[in-house]
Amino acid sequence: MINRVSFLIFSLVLSLTISFSQAQTAHIDSLRQKAEQGDADAQFMLGYAYDFGKGVLQDHKEAVKWWQKAAEQGHADAQYWLGAAYENGEGVPQDYTEGVKWYRKAAEQGHADAQLMLGWVYADGDGVPKDSVLAYMWLNLAASKIKGEFRESAAKFRDRVAEKMTREQIAEAQRLAREWAEKHRK
Repeated sequence: MINRVSFLIFSLVLSLTISFSQAQTAHIDSLRQKAEQGDADAQFMLGYAYDFGKGVLQDHKEAVKWWQKAAEQGHADAQYWLGAAYENGEGVPQDYTEGVKWYRKAAEQGHADAQLMLGWVYADGDGVPKDSVLAYMWLNLAASKIKGEFRESAAKFRDRVAEKMTREQIAEAQRLAREWAEKHRK
């Protein structure tokens, strides 16, 4: 009796696994079709699937290929992830300057994570000259949008940058952040 029960459980698990796998394959096929037709959301999602191996074999170069297509259409999430790929050298040669380019495009659209990363690169001077005023500005914008524990981290990092700034520099950074926020209010 135990053997029969074990076999039935094994059969059920195998059946569910095959059904799940078939559903994933169908989802990826649908995404690919839309992506090949130029759908930026589908291109982004397909890139994400390749980057994390969700329904496909993990392939960072393939992820970058799809993010590039979506990013060139102005897709902010794709621009952010493309920036991260260049910064980390995943799927492309590491290139801080190219990473900053894509972070900036996403940040200018109000992408909070890209604003956070742009603040970090200005604070560290990775791909751009170090600039505490711009670092503070972008970190302040990010801290105003990011939710949860990451908001606290962004604010703490902004405050650490501020420790090395004059009052005038902080005032300038806050002015720039206010002007940016007013200009990009939706």
